[in-house]
Amino acid sequence: MAIDPRGSALKEYLENDPGGPVVMLNLLRFAEGGRRLYAQYGEALEKTFLPRYGGEVLYAGSGSTVLVAEDGQDWDAVLIVRYPSREAFSAMVADPEYQEVTHLRTEALIEAVLQATVPWG
Repeated sequence: MAIDPRGSALKEYLENDPGGPVVMLNLLRFAEGGRRLYAQYGEALEKTFLPRYGGEVLYAGSGSTVLVAEDGQDWDAVLIVRYPSREAFSAMVADPEYQEVTHLRTEALIEAVLQATVPWG
């Protein structure tokens, strides 16, 4: 299962940039002990990298009752993060200091969805 963004996906992400802010949807499924590791990653994200790149957590929460989903489509957690631009997000993931802590995210997860969204209208 994919956990981390790949270069080809990041290239397409930038090529399809409609301009303006981007809201990233994160659906997370944790490995054994992953919540603790993800909390460490999240702390670094909120204290250092989101302020540095203008990002903001809009929502973070644990999965709860599934009303509509196929078996295996439930998620342990949801995180919604807004960045001022797609370039800001890309610069963050390329930051050497960020790359030093991203292993915490990788080790924390067994499955993830990371999807850029575009506002309706």
